Amino acid sequence: MTAGMSQTRKRRTPLGARGRLLGTMAVAAAWSVGFVGAAPPAGAVDAQSKQWYLEPMHAEEMWKTTTGEGVTVAVIDTGVNPDTPSLKGQVVKGLDATGAEGEETDDYSGHGTTMAELIAGTGQGGGLKGLAPGAKIMPMRVADAEWQTKESLNSLDTTDAIRAAADSDAKIISMSFGNDFKLDQEIEAVKYAQSKGKLFFAAVGNEAKKGNKPVYPAAYPEVVGVGATDRNGEASDTSQHGDFVDIAGPGEDLPRWCDENFERYCQGNGGTSAATAITSAAAALIWSAHPDWTANQVLNVLFDTAGRGDWEKGTLSNYLGHGIIRPAVNILKGTGDPGAPDVSPLTQEKTAGSTASPAASASASSQPEKKDKAEDAAMAGSSTEKSDGSQLGLILGGVAVVLVLGGGAFALVRKRRTA
Repeated sequence: MTAGMSQTRKRRTPLGARGRLLGTMAVAAAWSVGFVGAAPPAGAVDAQSKQWYLEPMHAEEMWKTTTGEGVTVAVIDTGVNPDTPSLKGQVVKGLDATGAEGEETDDYSGHGTTMAELIAGTGQGGGLKGLAPGAKIMPMRVADAEWQTKESLNSLDTTDAIRAAADSDAKIISMSFGNDFKLDQEIEAVKYAQSKGKLFFAAVGNEAKKGNKPVYPAAYPEVVGVGATDRNGEASDTSQHGDFVDIAGPGEDLPRWCDENFERYCQGNGGTSAATAITSAAAALIWSAHPDWTANQVLNVLFDTAGRGDWEKGTLSNYLGHGIIRPAVNILKGTGDPGAPDVSPLTQEKTAGSTASPAASASASSQPEKKDKAEDAAMAGSSTEKSDGSQLGLILGGVAVVLVLGGGAFALVRKRRTA
């Protein structure tokens, strides 16, 4: 093992679900949602009531069209417990890449299970309801920094997990882990996943106030870096920012499993971890609705329909990238240009493993026209910019303001970004 690799292992951590982790967060100490066994105790408030983003994102309306069925999401994390009420029947065989005793279904912290529920939880027993409850979860267990300092584990576990996900039936890879250091083997694994036609989302980190360094794999060009927003649609104060942020999703003030005992949910800052899971679920909804599309086309539509208000076309935000995810704009209105099936919206380069059917290539011209601007605005929310210009956001709900989506393909330019 090299010295650099040892550093990587010590710094790697889940990004945004537990108070002891490196990501800055405000974990609520005063309350939690009581949850024991298969059902919450009488009078307990279920976790779904705290998932504030589901209603303004028009989740119930989208689920009448698609729930993410036919799409499997590989979750590279601390493992996934398939026996929570919300995940029963939702988890398929994955991989334990740690080299330790146990399996990918042994979640040692609760972080991975929370991410899985935010993606594909059914909400049974008062548990979290995933944005794509018809999708399936493929757990890929890797070790966090704390575990790595205690035992001698596979130093290339994230690399092995990415490659295994690339070789699997999963269409989407969701990784709420990250570290400050590039790793050659990981870079090659990421490129391999792209060559296999996978859509890879990763958290950009929660240390905006502690150095704000790029986090990998989110900062690799082939990976979609996901930032977090609060319930006002503004970039989270802790969400890291820079040209590595490609898109943003809800992340603050969300329920999570308190620990590996799975006895109760706690309220806190899920940060970019939660935002990555929810964004992965949004992609699953779009891909399920358009099964002939490639990863490039799904991502192009996510970018094209993202909430960005009156930003100059072709300009990206260092805080929100292309904007805040709005899958309902595509699912309910048919808006969004999928673009070329074999060109990455991230790099503008041709990609392998991106062959689409003729129907997918023709879908751009068959998108229905928007019928009512007020209806579009009510579905999408309104866009606001802070007076200091430092953060751009989308208010998810509230006043209806027409959003400028653009008629054609959105110019996907990485270098032009707002402060």
